[in-house]
Amino acid sequence: MSTLLLRLAAPLQSWGDCSKFEVRGTGREPTKSGVIGMLAAALGISREDADALEPLKSLRFGIRADREGHLLRDFHIARNQKTSYVTYRDYLSDAAFLAGLELDNDAFLEQLAHALTHPVYPLYLGRRSCPVTLPLVLGIRKCDLISALKTEPCCTNEKTPDSLRIQYDDADGTPSARRQDVPESFSVRHRSHGWRIVTEEILSASEHDPMAEL
Repeated sequence: MSTLLLRLAAPLQSWGDCSKFEVRGTGREPTKSGVIGMLAAALGISREDADALEPLKSLRFGIRADREGHLLRDFHIARNQKTSYVTYRDYLSDAAFLAGLELDNDAFLEQLAHALTHPVYPLYLGRRSCPVTLPLVLGIRKCDLISALKTEPCCTNEKTPDSLRIQYDDADGTPSARRQDVPESFSVRHRSHGWRIVTEEILSASEHDPMAEL
């Protein structure tokens, strides 16, 4: 089992998980749908090609919040011929996440890593106004997802916090939450998402030991 690690950090990012009409919110962490969308863009997959998403949906996904960031709300005035109204868009400012994608297929993970460094379409962190910063790809680790999240050094240049939040697809059936962020289709005409089971943990400084694997 191997895990591809990504660094998701930028001045702004936004991971819509409950957006409705004029209010476009963001989750506290990257969504599986958003990261799969970024992989699909890198590979050049069309929005209308739902079948091509199947290999990406099978990836076990998890994140670690190395820097939680701050909520930022942006206001927009939308107008038409008859009226005008305010829309709201939420962002995470100055956040940094370690994301992991686990699969028992190193060749496919290597294909994804290459695509992310040579993308067909531009990559962004949730919205087009949130381009990625480098380095994006940290490499492939020869371990499972949870081990990678617990042992990888902090992806910021700051001192490792006393505690770190991790969240991952749960394979044991003991969920802490259900998330509707597995993309079934990115089609503009019929966008749809399925459910996944996730577990969240808080790691203490002693649990997050990047030297443990040595």
